[in-house]
Amino acid sequence: MGSSTLVKMGRYILCIKILRKQRRNSPRSSPSIHLVEYLTDSYSLSFTEGFLLGQLSVVILIGAFIKFFIFGDPPSPETTASTRALARRNQDAAHKRSFSINSSPSAGSRSEIRVPSSNVLRHPPRLTTPIILSKTYYNVDGHQPESLDWFNVLVAQTIAQFRTDAHQEEAILTSLTSVLNGAQKPDFLSSIKVTEISLGEDFPIFSNCRVHPVEDGSTGPDGAKLQARMDVDLSDLITLGVETKIILNWPKPLTAILPVALAVSIVRFSGTLSISFLPSASHPAPFSNAPNSSLPQQPLSTTPTSLAFSFLPDYRLDVSVRSLVGSRSRLQDIPKIAQMVENRLHAWIDERCVEPRVQQVALPSLWPRKKNTRGPPSEEGDGLGLRGTEPVRDVREEARSEVEEERRRDRECRERQTAAGMAEGLRWRSKAEGGGYEMPGAMPT
Repeated sequence: MGSSTLVKMGRYILCIKILRKQRRNSPRSSPSIHLVEYLTDSYSLSFTEGFLLGQLSVVILIGAFIKFFIFGDPPSPETTASTRALARRNQDAAHKRSFSINSSPSAGSRSEIRVPSSNVLRHPPRLTTPIILSKTYYNVDGHQPESLDWFNVLVAQTIAQFRTDAHQEEAILTSLTSVLNGAQKPDFLSSIKVTEISLGEDFPIFSNCRVHPVEDGSTGPDGAKLQARMDVDLSDLITLGVETKIILNWPKPLTAILPVALAVSIVRFSGTLSISFLPSASHPAPFSNAPNSSLPQQPLSTTPTSLAFSFLPDYRLDVSVRSLVGSRSRLQDIPKIAQMVENRLHAWIDERCVEPRVQQVALPSLWPRKKNTRGPPSEEGDGLGLRGTEPVRDVREEARSEVEEERRRDRECRERQTAAGMAEGLRWRSKAEGGGYEMPGAMPT
């Protein structure tokens, strides 16, 4: 209602009161007074009914919202997993796979770059995909899937060492606390306290490994590209529990505070993992010199060989979420909060390592080097063995020298570019002024 409507209603009620007072004072009754009394009684009755009906509808809406949106039963994990898998398949089929697991951004430019070759190095024939498969005695169509038992043992040892290192001096607790309370924390949350951490006791099991061509239709001059696919299954209990407070800062700071406790556990993860190698590629220098420039030509930059991996869209992630909201009268295990956390976890995985998106990890050089040698001292005493902490110190010094050398090269490159820009500006200025100034080594005009 507006202010004008309220004023009219007040005037109307005032007139009715005046008429009632006149009726009590006058012994005679008129039809107009009876009409006013009828309208007054009906108006009072309709206003009361409307007010009660409005309040009742608001209560019903609030109750329905609390029942179906907060305390409603979530769908079963099987239904949720099948729905998410179907949505991912439809999304992948709707657009082209621009980020294929074997696509390289420099694939087109690699064939255009020609590096001068030498007659000393003998060039073997081009190794295409069929030649590699024939030399390794692998039949893509008839080879049986492998169990990968040896790989499971190596992965289990690595994860066990990671868990041991994480428990030393509470390193994982310190790291998670600093990450959760970093710059990305929203303003409406107070400091986040980690209350529970469990890294699990079991290990992932890889099985059913097979190699087959990529199904994106990208066939290069070397034949169809290959990738390895394997099934991965992890049944464990990896838990992270936190406590915080939701702060309402409107209309003034610290208007209300709501304590919240949350514990998220990953119960099971299963899916299909795709692995592929991306070969190294040569790129032209980012600042290519002009043909008439006096600066030396920049060497080609080479990207290292990388390992690309991703999961197929039909993976399954089972999550258990426990929640506790409130300080005195607490609400426990709200289904809507569990659904929101689960959707957020799925979105985090989909945006990073679910096809067509991939994760690339640069592989180190496997060439034997002296700084990577470990073991007992050699008999000749050439210093190749491990003697105390000298190899570690040598590695650190070599890494520090490499970083300093790279910084020095970058600084010299920027200085050369600055000098070239200043020289070009002086040359144009001299031509505009008609002077006879020439840079040393310039061609005569």
